[in-house]
Amino acid sequence: MEFPDESFQEIVEGKTKLLVPKKSLTDKVPPKKPAFFNPKARLNRDFSIIAYAAFLNNFQAPKIFLEGLSGIGARGLRVANELDVDKVVINDLNPTALKMAEYSAKLNKLENVEFSEKEVCRFLSQYSKKGERGSIVDIDPFGSPAAFFDCGIRATMHGGILSTAATDLQVLNGLFQEACKRKYGGIPVRAEYGNEIAIRLILGCLRVVAARLGVTIIPLFVESDMHYYRTFVKILNRPDQQNNLGYIVHCKNCRHRKISLETQQTCELCKLKINLAGPLWIGKIFEKDFIQKMLLEISNLEIDKNCEKTLNKCLAESEMPGTYFTIDEIASKMKASPPKLENAISNLQKNNFLASVTSLNPTGFRTNANIDEIIKIFQSIQ
Repeated sequence: MEFPDESFQEIVEGKTKLLVPKKSLTDKVPPKKPAFFNPKARLNRDFSIIAYAAFLNNFQAPKIFLEGLSGIGARGLRVANELDVDKVVINDLNPTALKMAEYSAKLNKLENVEFSEKEVCRFLSQYSKKGERGSIVDIDPFGSPAAFFDCGIRATMHGGILSTAATDLQVLNGLFQEACKRKYGGIPVRAEYGNEIAIRLILGCLRVVAARLGVTIIPLFVESDMHYYRTFVKILNRPDQQNNLGYIVHCKNCRHRKISLETQQTCELCKLKINLAGPLWIGKIFEKDFIQKMLLEISNLEIDKNCEKTLNKCLAESEMPGTYFTIDEIASKMKASPPKLENAISNLQKNNFLASVTSLNPTGFRTNANIDEIIKIFQSIQ
């Protein structure tokens, strides 16, 4: 326990003590050396803890958590300390990060944690045989997670969860379309709901890799915050028979958008040329039952109070149509001041349309009304 010097500091996150580099708490961009830790990603780790708690609650198989790119091990250590798991394996190529993780494990008196210093796919390949796979596999890289989808799926047991994070937002949001096509097999459209397109591109890529392996993915929960997108999917060792890959048809002229199995050339509302995002995931991105289970876990955990607000939004939108609009986007098209979000949603509902908030944008809403119908209703609010 003599490892730290004045360049390190002990903090508490959730219920877990962590040894972190002091500069990661003070520098605007957390340094990668001596080891990477991002304090601003606490909310992201909180959501992971809630999701994993909800999953593990009724899980009958061995509860094994595999963390492929752990940094100082913050997420894995919290899983080991705050949740009911049999074993946590923390892997990273940085020996200093692993040394810090070991120190933190001792601070918390954890005996269910093992450490590994391997390239992530070599690490995960150790757990790819039946009977040795993880019940939860977590991959949190710098940039794109696409290179790790294959080994991540192979290391996740039937009925287990694979969770990955993406931080290559410029690629996924349409700034570098060719790079996105290379990495994820689809192209984005730059739009107000770009984070949803990005998440669906990630899930679409996962779906393609899983299908090649004869595996089904079921999205349970997705999250968009700051500099990252995170997806949580259940892995089932059976071929996927669903038509869940397609396109988002987006018209930059009239702002009409819809999810479609087929490509289209012209907008059905204004008849002008449309843009296509995809191929991407067109199925649900939230599983209602799983979100409800996450909400039930909140009282047992020490997490940010904003998590509950976000999850209630996820619950509201879990069975809503794909793609959302924003209040500002509609107001801009109308050249009018935006109505209150609650008024917009209630007026859509009064006119017999489905409508809800979305967790992906504070001024966003989901509805089955098209852009012309939305504008007509918004004009009646003014």
